[in-house]
Amino acid sequence: MRIKLNDDRKADIARALSGFFQDEFDEDLSEFRALEVVDFMLRQIGPSQYNQAIADARGFLAEKLDDLDTEFHEPEER
Repeated sequence: MRIKLNDDRKADIARALSGFFQDEFDEDLSEFRALEVVDFMLRQIGPSQYNQAIADARGFLAEKLDDLDTEFHEPEER
């Protein structure tokens, strides 16, 4: 899997997930279980979200590159 989180970020997400389970479901989620859920979600939805972000960035950059011609084009004298 190419999508990696550093340990601090992964721990932050696991803590947030534990808090969510406690608030929404009144269920304690151990650190181990929370980290397993984070890993599962990264494997299951991470690639599609990553690919969508790349496609969005590519589209944005292509649009900006197209704007270069119209926005900054200087007519040439002949």
